[in-house]
Amino acid sequence: MARSYAIVGTGALGGYYGAKLHHAGLDVRFLLHSDYEHVRTHGLRVEAKEGDLSIATPQAYGSVQDLPPADVTAVCLKTTQNHLLAELLPPLVRPDGVVLMMQNGLGIEAAAAHVVPGRTILGGLAFLCSNKLGPGHIRHLDYGDVRLGQFAADDTPAGVTPIVQAVAGDFTSAGIKVVCEDDLVLARWRKLVWNMTYNGLCVVHECATDVLMADSAMRTRCEAIMWEVVAIAAAAGRTIEPSFVAIMLTATEAMASYKPSMMLDHERGQPLEIDAIYGAPLRAARASGVACPLLEELYASLRRIERERS
Repeated sequence: MARSYAIVGTGALGGYYGAKLHHAGLDVRFLLHSDYEHVRTHGLRVEAKEGDLSIATPQAYGSVQDLPPADVTAVCLKTTQNHLLAELLPPLVRPDGVVLMMQNGLGIEAAAAHVVPGRTILGGLAFLCSNKLGPGHIRHLDYGDVRLGQFAADDTPAGVTPIVQAVAGDFTSAGIKVVCEDDLVLARWRKLVWNMTYNGLCVVHECATDVLMADSAMRTRCEAIMWEVVAIAAAAGRTIEPSFVAIMLTATEAMASYKPSMMLDHERGQPLEIDAIYGAPLRAARASGVACPLLEELYASLRRIERERS
């Protein structure tokens, strides 16, 4: 029997992946907040690189009390809204249900496990360029690969479990390229190599990635920050191969002009995902005695920018 999905947070990420799963024939239910009335009346508009993924009459819900629990609850909110997890997840996740945390940062799965203990928690790392243009209106620009792994409370590699394979199969059936990770923590550290470099630098310098990479001094700074992330990961017991840094730099140079999600949030005056992307990894660094002067400086700058906006 096909699995059902509840999409918690129907924005640039949740709207895109939810629409892909819907068009693959899966039972997908969308939880919305400010966009609920618009989507209920006008549908969900998703312009994707691969073609139109709009849904004229999506299964839209305005509250967790109305949304029937699904087999898989995909949390696609910004981590700045994770204080709502204790309110959102318990009514939605059955005792045998699965929570899929599709968010950036570190410690994401542990936060979900805390509010719905005993449930299966998966992590989904999305490599996606997608923007929300307006109420119920999403435009996908590029990429879309997902890496999936299972959370273990002791942070040990959980391996590629049957439920990871099953969810990966659903995503694959929707035309989404999936890599199953046997070590979710390592996968998160690898993504942080890019995220901790470009999200913050683009905000501080108010630019896109191509501007950073075109300046030799800034490119050198990007590389130095990446090595600091690699050092923190190593202290946490996760080895990232040295060639990965060069791969990230080359891939970013090859990108079209790109504004990371934190830069887009900054431009819109929205809260920044500072704690999940910077705070949690830096707390791990301090606990291990790893010096990260560039990251500490970047973290302080981001916090100052957030304070000045409030």
